[in-house]
Amino acid sequence: MSDTQRQTLDSIEALRCRDDILQAMYWMRGEGFGEDVDARGLMGFLALDADLLAEQLEILVEDGQLAEADGRYVLTDLGAREGGRRFHDEVADLQKTAHGECGPDCPYCKGIRGDGCAHCAMVA
Repeated sequence: MSDTQRQTLDSIEALRCRDDILQAMYWMRGEGFGEDVDARGLMGFLALDADLLAEQLEILVEDGQLAEADGRYVLTDLGAREGGRRFHDEVADLQKTAHGECGPDCPYCKGIRGDGCAHCAMVA
């Protein structure tokens, strides 16, 4: 692997790490685990190298997506928007309903096989 390829992979890994941090913090806040977290707390949810995590936390602070105080990090408004968007993008396909999951009174699915249901085709 060339140095250029290695740098590209390192850049992609760093970007992925920042995405994971924002998504995890957004999820943790939504699930009631608290507004702020330290690096050790994040490592309980993310399989990341400690040095890479520390480096990317600092970049997120510099970019204005996180605020840091006494080694604890909190999402800024920008970070919450970005973390929320990325989290929702990641789980969007998991939240779609399948044919018949709409409920027994769904006017679109009632009495129609799944492969012929226009409603299910729209949400798939």
